[in-house]
Amino acid sequence: MYIVTGGAGFIGANLVQALNQRGITDILVVDHLTRADKFLNLTDLEITDYMEAETFLRLVENGHLKGIEAIFHEGACSDTMATDGRYVMENNFTFSKTLLHWCQRHNVPFLYASSASVYGMTGAFVEERAAESPLNIYGFSKFQFDQYLRRMWADLRAPVHGFRYFNVYGPREFHKNRMASVALHFFNQYRQDNHVRLFAGTDGYADGEQRRDFIHIDDVVAVNMHFLDHPHSGIYNVGTGQAQSFNEVAVAVINNLERRADHPAQNLSALQRAQAIRYVSMPEALNGKYQSFTQAEVSKLRSAGYAKPFLTVEQGVDRYVRWLAERPT
Repeated sequence: MYIVTGGAGFIGANLVQALNQRGITDILVVDHLTRADKFLNLTDLEITDYMEAETFLRLVENGHLKGIEAIFHEGACSDTMATDGRYVMENNFTFSKTLLHWCQRHNVPFLYASSASVYGMTGAFVEERAAESPLNIYGFSKFQFDQYLRRMWADLRAPVHGFRYFNVYGPREFHKNRMASVALHFFNQYRQDNHVRLFAGTDGYADGEQRRDFIHIDDVVAVNMHFLDHPHSGIYNVGTGQAQSFNEVAVAVINNLERRADHPAQNLSALQRAQAIRYVSMPEALNGKYQSFTQAEVSKLRSAGYAKPFLTVEQGVDRYVRWLAERPT
């Protein structure tokens, strides 16, 4: 059996799909369904069982978990604006430690979600302590678990892979609300209002020119599957290695929607862009906490054997908008 924590969520459900595509259906999904409509991420997938996280944790602690091939640990409180630090640390740090130790005792591969948020505003995105300075409790919880793992390297018995995801977008993220990718927000805004909203210039960047490393969920899943097949324990950045602007994401979304509406224009003119993209001030709550630039250093990932090219924003958005447009409304 394979276990996917957070399996009804965005990345987790896509991992379940990837396992299904390999003919694997003996899967236990662990999650919180306090938001019930997350179940929609699983209706087209095949799993053996579902379990709430608290029930699963008791199963682990009581030694009743057996016959496990690997654990994909994607479950976490992922709200970067969360203020209940105790809740975040229990879910993201303590729970992760319990699973890590269980996997080591039973020689089970452990693949878990870290986050690019561990880097904060350092401007460096390399998997080294000097580059890590998280800005919020979510980032701190991920950073602290990475640190905990680092102190165990010499004693590891089973493979452990930590993936510092950058800005992931793609299918099955509808439930994330404000935490969903800008690609999804732009898609919904343009269909509803015929324009999209981006942040005005900050940190020396022009309007909408803040840049992030946007990575399609298919690439994230491919990295996970690669290390499942070819274990190479480590903490890895999972991004494309190429930052692109929010303007580029918006234009890619709009161009794709326009083409699907059979409009003759294939690309936005300067006038059309001015009408379709509007800039708003950044909320006060984000001042001093907003990463205006991220770009993964992926040399460690490449050195560990992952050689597949990543989708660009233009390629990934085209794939995503096509999927969104085909969904029933």
